[in-house]
Parts: sequence; C-alpha cells; structure tokens
Amino acid sequence: MLSDADRIFTNLYGLGDRSLAGARKRGQWDNTKALLNRGRDAIIAEVKDSGLRGRGGAGFSTGMKWSFMPKEVDPARPHYLVINADESEPGTCKDREIMRNDPHTLVEGALVASYAMGAHACYVYVRGEFIAERIALQRAVDEAYEAGLIGKNNIHGYPFDFYVHHGAGAYICGEETALIESIEGKKGMPRLKPPFPANVGLYGCPTTVNNVESIAVVPTILRRGASWFAGIGRPNNAGTKLFSVSGHVNKPCNVEEAMSISFRELIDRHCGGIRGGWDNLLAVIPGGSSVRCVPAHEIIDCPMDFDSLAALGSGLGTAAVIVMDKSTDIIRAIARLSYFYKHESCGQCTPCREGTGWMWRVMERMVEGRAHKREIDLLFDVSKKIEGHTICALGDAAAWPVQGLITHFRDVIEQRIDQYSANPHPEPVQVAAE
Repeated sequence: MLSDADRIFTNLYGLGDRSLAGARKRGQWDNTKALLNRGRDAIIAEVKDSGLRGRGGAGFSTGMKWSFMPKEVDPARPHYLVINADESEPGTCKDREIMRNDPHTLVEGALVASYAMGAHACYVYVRGEFIAERIALQRAVDEAYEAGLIGKNNIHGYPFDFYVHHGAGAYICGEETALIESIEGKKGMPRLKPPFPANVGLYGCPTTVNNVESIAVVPTILRRGASWFAGIGRPNNAGTKLFSVSGHVNKPCNVEEAMSISFRELIDRHCGGIRGGWDNLLAVIPGGSSVRCVPAHEIIDCPMDFDSLAALGSGLGTAAVIVMDKSTDIIRAIARLSYFYKHESCGQCTPCREGTGWMWRVMERMVEGRAHKREIDLLFDVSKKIEGHTICALGDAAAWPVQGLITHFRDVIEQRIDQYSANPHPEPVQVAAE
C-alpha cells in the first residue's frame, strides 16, 4: 500500500485549495530553478533512473523518449513539448482529475520537461468534452504567468510558453501524430512513421508527446530522487500510479497507489470490494477498453503493473480498471466496445476502416446468437488481420477486446448460439441503438 507521504497528487479529489497559493503549500513550485540548474542531461538521466514509464498506455521509458530529441537546438527548427490530455479511452478518467484539481503539477512539470528537451513552448491538447478541466488548467496557466513562473522573462531564467489547445472530441486524436495534425489545424489522422515526432513533429520540428500524468510526476521525482520513485513497485514497474476503477465495485474511484499492488488489494482497500462479493467477479478489463479482458481466476491476485498484465495477454494501459460481475452480458459488453472503435476509426487504413465495422456487425449477431460457431474462428482470424496492419494502434485497440472475449469466453458465445438455434428470436436487437 502507498503511504500518504509518498503520494504525488495530494489534491486529487479537489478537497484543498486548487490555486497557486494552495499548490505552493503542497510543495509545488518549490525552488524550481534549482531543478533546472541541474542541467538537461542530468534531468533526463534522473528520469531514466527513476524507471518512469509512460502513463498514457504504451509504458515506454519516459527518460529514454526524451533522450531521442536532438541535443542541439536549431533556431530555425525549435523544439516542442506536446502533452496529450485527450483522454478519450473508455474507462479512463485520471488526467481530468489532475487538470481539474491539481493543475500546477502539470504546469511545473511541463516547464521542467521542456527545459530538459530544449523546448521553449508546450502545447496541451485537451479533450473536447473536458470543459471544466480546460478552464481549471487555463486558470493555473494564467496564475503561473502572473507570478512570473513561466513566460518570456520568468524568474527561472528559461523562456517558456504554455498553450492550452481544446480538441473537438475525436478519440483518434489521442494518437500522438493525429494529435499533432489536429493542433496544426488539419484532420486528426495519424502520420506514417518514420519520421518520428522527435525528428519531424509539430510544425515539422522536433517534438515529444507525453501523457499528462507522465509529465506531472517529474518535479516530485527530481525533488525526492530517482531511487525513491524506483523503490515503489516491482523492478521495471516503478513508481506511483493513478488507477481509475469503474464498473461493478461498491465504490468506484480514482486513486493513486503503488505500482504492482495486487488487484484484490486495490479493490478491497479503495473500492469496498466487488459488488456481491469476490465469488461474483466475472472478468476485468485492466487497462482501458483497448486491452484484452482477463477472467476472474487469472487476475484476482495479479500485480497491477505493465509486465504482470502483459504476461496474462492483456496490459496495464492507462490503468482504467473496468470490473464486470456475473450479471454482465460479456458478449454485449465487447460488442459495445466494437461499435465504439468502428465509430472512432479515422478511416485512413483499409483494415481498420473496413474491419472495425465488419467485426461490430458480427459481434452484433453474436450478442443474440444469430451466428454459426465457425464464425467465431473467422472473427478471431479477421481481428488478427487488423492487428498490426494499420498506421496507428486503433486497429489493435479494436481487435484486442474481441480476441480477449474469444480466448476466455468462447463457451459463452457457443452457448448463446445454441440457445438461439433452439429458440430463434423474431426481431433482432440493435446493439448500436444503445
């Protein structure tokens, strides 16, 4: 269990003062200049040593990602930091709490991270539906400008501008290159890579795209030391983590906990247990809707971290834990996710544009049992043809929930088909109508 003394987001629930004055009382903006004085290489090395892995889903080393930026800054090609606050993954609602209740962690983190990469400007791309969050973040930015903490002539001696960019509610803009395209005023459609953003990113300049949580934790890591952060959690799965727990628990919540906490402890300690007791647990989607579901018996004592969940064929993702008890129609739940990905596909890649719609239509029939058992393997095979064959990971995100369903709940699908064959329904139910 994470002790209160080790929590980074001490105003996650908005119970304290959200203003700059309140943030300073909680230790933010405390001699930030001393952090910058360590130098770019030292900051990047410290973040690497801390073991911080990206909190946006991929889990790539944050310090390593920063090191890909060119060492020398060409005046004709300025460096940029872009912060991904699109947070449109179903089940994920952690970054919104940072922006709404503890926004100065993000503003200070952006200054430090930008300095480490030689960037003098940061753009935060906020999800279109996040109105209150954008207002709260903009208020914090304005306070930082007024106090001289950021700006062209700030007290830290490093010119830095912070821009809040409001999106239009497209899930695809959570993909880093589609996000960059959107900021530039174009359609939010992913770019082919290479070139990678570190070479050709925003406005054709070197750019790093990071998640809100990844940036917001950096000043605390530098103040307390890499060894402190690395000492929380298991090796290669270090630090604190915000978990968004929803679904069939007694008390859904957002909570900051130690990485590698077991699923059972996370639910019992913070969520009041499973609705109806642990025997009523059916399955869990552990990392937002884009990862494969895991049946109860596999996840119940599993450490909640990147490597442990990957070993189960799933992933930690954004740590959006969606809990489903035995009252859940698991086929219908996955069909609803299939409709989401079909709806949100940008249509650029043929496997995704055509495949997501095809998978949803098959899933719609399987909800009722209007299918043949041979179609189960066909559906799995088509999902494999989509996975890994698209420019961005939306194709993978659409395929994995379907694969998880077939892998772990094939018997439920077959039973549904048998039931329909024995007693066919006269009117098909439209899943998408929900």
